[in-house]
Amino acid sequence: MTDAAVTASTVSPVSTARQHALGDIPRRTAQRVPDKLAVVDGDQRLTFAELEEYVERTAAAIAAAGLGKGDRLALLSHNCWQFAVLDFAAARAGVVLVPINFMLGAHEIAFILDHSGASGFVVEDGLVPTAEAALAAAEHHGRVHARRVITFPGAENPTSEGWDDLTGWLEHDLTRDGGPVDVPMADDDPVRMMFTSGTESRPKGALLSSRALMWQYVSCVIDGEMAADDVELHTLPLYHCAQLDCFLGVDVYVGATSIILPGPDPATVLRAIAEHGVTKYFAPPTVWIGLLRHPDLDTTDLSSLRKGYYGASPMPVEVLHELQERLPDVRFWNFYGQTEMAPLATILGPDEQVEYAGSAGRASINVETRIVDDRDEPVPTGTVGEIVHRSPHATLGYYRDEAKTAEAFRNGWFHSGDLGYVDDTGHLYVVDRKKDMIKTGGENVASREVEEAIYTHPGVAEVAVFGVSHPRWVEAVAAVVVPKEGASLTSSDVLAHAREVLAHYKAPKYVVIAEALPKNPSGKILKRQLRDAHADLAAGD
Repeated sequence: MTDAAVTASTVSPVSTARQHALGDIPRRTAQRVPDKLAVVDGDQRLTFAELEEYVERTAAAIAAAGLGKGDRLALLSHNCWQFAVLDFAAARAGVVLVPINFMLGAHEIAFILDHSGASGFVVEDGLVPTAEAALAAAEHHGRVHARRVITFPGAENPTSEGWDDLTGWLEHDLTRDGGPVDVPMADDDPVRMMFTSGTESRPKGALLSSRALMWQYVSCVIDGEMAADDVELHTLPLYHCAQLDCFLGVDVYVGATSIILPGPDPATVLRAIAEHGVTKYFAPPTVWIGLLRHPDLDTTDLSSLRKGYYGASPMPVEVLHELQERLPDVRFWNFYGQTEMAPLATILGPDEQVEYAGSAGRASINVETRIVDDRDEPVPTGTVGEIVHRSPHATLGYYRDEAKTAEAFRNGWFHSGDLGYVDDTGHLYVVDRKKDMIKTGGENVASREVEEAIYTHPGVAEVAVFGVSHPRWVEAVAAVVVPKEGASLTSSDVLAHAREVLAHYKAPKYVVIAEALPKNPSGKILKRQLRDAHADLAAGD
């Protein structure tokens, strides 16, 4: 996608009257349920009417700051209520929001600023030094003219030189500069640029439109059974599409209440569920495992919790069984997808968790999914191939990367890069990422299959399996294992167990015992870091 593709669109009066865009959501919900509690963030509590007022003022302020339709506004922040306001306000102003991973270093952020061509930058107060270093390294830093700071309670230096407090946008005088903004938006005008996680390669800027997001919200509501009486706890990073668009955006859409926390600390999560009567919670498997291992799980009142969602990576079957045993009143859904699908693609519902444990379910209501070979031809049932999709959820393409866009959408399907197969009931099983398939001694080994086998050892809390270079086998299977608290676990124990339950060529040749696995803030295990850190495991062979 090019700059012209981002900014060019013509919206007729008829189209404006039929508009159903991301920026319209808070206003429409506020008209239905103005006094209902929308957001809780620490001491800050906003009704839907108050949320809409902040969105309206901030959208007008963004326009007054010189950002017009198609311009990009970068956002670097931990979870906060202001994040939600900026998401909808930017969309209402026709501006493309660019959420940035707060764990990135200055040069990585500089790449995103340069690649996106951001005209504005909103930064959490504590992250200003990193943001300033990124701006200094960015080639186009002089064009980032609109800079604001989110001031968190207790900040010692609420603003820095060259930065203004975001409060000025939140409290913008609507009698100035022409009043509220009303930017006509076509269905396929971009409203978001989400950068892929970059766990395997340099991140790409996936452009999402209102049409992609709104249809994805509908899929979540229908297949995820989301409703206005939900009280949802949001702890995963809002810069990530799963938390932002499968859950927070949907909650505002249907009129549910959102409880926002800065992160998924297990003790804090358990207290928040009890304190706020939380009915619904999403987390990747790593966070659910953390809750299972926390000593307060069995003594905390979790009676309000009724819906549990997992995604971002496959849930180990043994962990799923433990969740159902210890949280018997919670119905679970598996959401599978990726950034480019806004992000939902397939769902495994609560009634299928046991019978189809380990499955990613079936295509969501607004998605069509199939498995294809290297020639993009459909493969027979049970045959492993690449997972591809057709859906209005799909990205408009990768910004400033026509070649990758064309490759991803070849032959009219979006190519996920994941390998999987469909059984005779139509259920999808994700085997691996293409890049995570280990080719050892001429045989293909799916890292996930090896992980599932190792998880059946009672002393294993977490495991990541990957390939390392080997002088004889080309690649060798390696595993990094985190023991359960109090468990006495050795590499030999894990190797022996794996050899009992796996074919010899699938069993790891190397096992490393570790205290923790490297993860990004979304809970995804960073296998690239593990490969780099353990690249010399076979050096002596």
